[in-house]
Amino acid sequence: MQLVRQKEKLATNRRRTVCAVLAVLMAGAAASGCVTGADEGTGGPREPVAGQPGAAAGNGAAAAEAEARRLERERAARVAAARKWGLAKMPLAAPAPPAVKPRITTREGFEVEGGETLPPVFTSVPTKERIVFLTMDDGAEKDPELLRMMTELKIPYSAFLSDYVVSDDYGYFKDMQARGVTLNNHTLNHRYLPGLSKEEQRREICGEQDKLEKYFGKRPTLFRPPYGNYNGDTLRVARSCGIKAVPLWAAEAFPDHMEWREWDQDLHPGDIILTHFRGEEDWKGSMADMIRRVMKTVTDKGYAVARLEDYV
Repeated sequence: MQLVRQKEKLATNRRRTVCAVLAVLMAGAAASGCVTGADEGTGGPREPVAGQPGAAAGNGAAAAEAEARRLERERAARVAAARKWGLAKMPLAAPAPPAVKPRITTREGFEVEGGETLPPVFTSVPTKERIVFLTMDDGAEKDPELLRMMTELKIPYSAFLSDYVVSDDYGYFKDMQARGVTLNNHTLNHRYLPGLSKEEQRREICGEQDKLEKYFGKRPTLFRPPYGNYNGDTLRVARSCGIKAVPLWAAEAFPDHMEWREWDQDLHPGDIILTHFRGEEDWKGSMADMIRRVMKTVTDKGYAVARLEDYV
């Protein structure tokens, strides 16, 4: 609100300056109402008229105040949503995405021969912001509670889908897409790609591109190989059917614990977090339980969740 008061003071000073000039030019005409700040015959405050001096400053102050009220309402809604969904703390808000996306390169040790022109393979995004990225694989569990929870909490995430578990309910993921989630490629049948021929890999990767375009209207540019395993053919095939980048992960989230790739077992700016579409039949808890766990870890460590596609 300090900004609002400063703008109001500026608007008042501008009106006083204008009024002083008018007073000189009009030889002290009292009908102007500028000195008293009252409308003639009403005693009420004079509002600046559009197109007149002082109107722009007044509108600017009003706009700033309206924006402050909007931000406060959003914060209150996030606090209420965190309480509703049982989060220990309100998730931190991510900063605005960069105007220019960072340059992504393959992580050291993840290269393939002749891979300089192939989609980069990486586990984190180069950034100094305290942000991480949440991704979910396969699509086996179709929990409507997850859609409501993530929408109300305004937590962005990216889905990497395999058709063999998605095909029984494309509508669930169509709803997810309508809520702003990007649907990416995780192959048709979740097979171990290095054990397949190049043409078999093409069927798995490009075939999933075709499915995603058919049912969701868009061919993805991000691809995650099953189990994180790939070879040179994998990346060459992926490039041939429109893939631009291959995000893996630095940490994996479960309802009852986190698993880490790095030796320090901690989060770092730009880390990608993996989890799966799973329910109580597969692990100890629901997808909502998993979100509570990962968000507690992320928030306690002072990080916000950002949208991967804004950076890659």
